[in-house]
Amino acid sequence: MTERSLAERIDEAVLGLASEAEMAEIEALCATDAAMAAKLERARSRFAALDDTADPLPLPDDLWQRVEASLDQEQAGEPGEQPSAEIIKFLPLHKAMTKWRATALSGIAAALLLAVALGWSLLNVTEPTVIAVLLDSQGQPIALVEGNENNKTLITLLESARVPDDRVMQVWTKPEEDGSPVSLGLLAAARSRTLSVDGLPPPREDQLYEITYEPLGGSPTNLPTGPILGKGFAKMPVY
Repeated sequence: MTERSLAERIDEAVLGLASEAEMAEIEALCATDAAMAAKLERARSRFAALDDTADPLPLPDDLWQRVEASLDQEQAGEPGEQPSAEIIKFLPLHKAMTKWRATALSGIAAALLLAVALGWSLLNVTEPTVIAVLLDSQGQPIALVEGNENNKTLITLLESARVPDDRVMQVWTKPEEDGSPVSLGLLAAARSRTLSVDGLPPPREDQLYEITYEPLGGSPTNLPTGPILGKGFAKMPVY
């Protein structure tokens, strides 16, 4: 299986186009492969932005009444009119053609939507510049960090953290080896998300990333103060 075909299968899974067997296979891979889980989460983030662009359009209240009235008009003939044996009955044929046309248009619309979604996905894929696996005090992986040149950092939690009620998880990094830690943002809901900070230099090899427990609202000193949930150093992926 090539990397391209794997990316396409992940996109299909997020769009709901994958079969049950393919979904089971992808979920099994994500359970054992942190990089695979990160790719799936990144795809979900991309398509979530696409979903947000669509506004829900409610159907008119009298839609079905109009449809029923239209069908009644087609079925009703002139009073007393007797069909000739030589006259072709077009009504059943018309209904069949209408059904086929609706099915064909639905298929075309679905194909166009898939093509636009996949094209948008492929054109907007940004491969991470660095990847860091954050380990806890026992050396167990608890999060995957993917940093991009556009100052967006994807945090994928690899296990459910037990965050105290009066605490919040805060993500930190050190853009400069000898500089102070910089906050990338909060994980208030204790779930994976993408953080964005302007003004930082592109991430580098061996850059430190860590997650700490801080008071609600974030560190009062704008520096790490709480216990460290996990930390790790960035590496550049090989493509």
